[in-house]
Amino acid sequence: MQDDHNAFNGPVVSSAHLAAGAMPALSEFEFGTIMVSHAFDRWMVRCAAAAGMPDLSPVDVLVLHTVYHRSKAKRMADICLVLNIEDTHVVSYAIKKLSRLKLVTSRKQGKEKLISATEAGGQACRRYHEIRETLLVKSIAAVGLDQQVLSRIAAQMRILSGHYDQAARAAASL
Repeated sequence: MQDDHNAFNGPVVSSAHLAAGAMPALSEFEFGTIMVSHAFDRWMVRCAAAAGMPDLSPVDVLVLHTVYHRSKAKRMADICLVLNIEDTHVVSYAIKKLSRLKLVTSRKQGKEKLISATEAGGQACRRYHEIRETLLVKSIAAVGLDQQVLSRIAAQMRILSGHYDQAARAAASL
């Protein structure tokens, strides 16, 4: 496979004016992030629909999987923290929608509201997993993508997310 830099005599970006700065590779990363983000959103929604959960948004799918994770009840604040969602209303809306669909349930524990996956929610997550294994994991494994490389990319993305969060806080104070 040919390197994008060689194929196009420069980085592949969506905004040349941003790539003209001191770090064109960051613009290349941002464009890749945009492409992956939209593709991942489409994938989650369509996989969820195939698993019997039509009409879920990407956030709904993420919240359901987070709530189902390790079969342990979650606080809304923890869901927001794990998913790096600043606006709790977004998660609250998803929980209400998933609750109406009987995929999650909530209960009070002291002042806290704990959210858990229902049996139907668990079944939907397991079906999503089966479809993911068949349609996505097999095709990615077939191209020979090294799992250690993928893990390093994921770690670097988490590091970069911290830099973007810090820059966002700084920009908010301007």
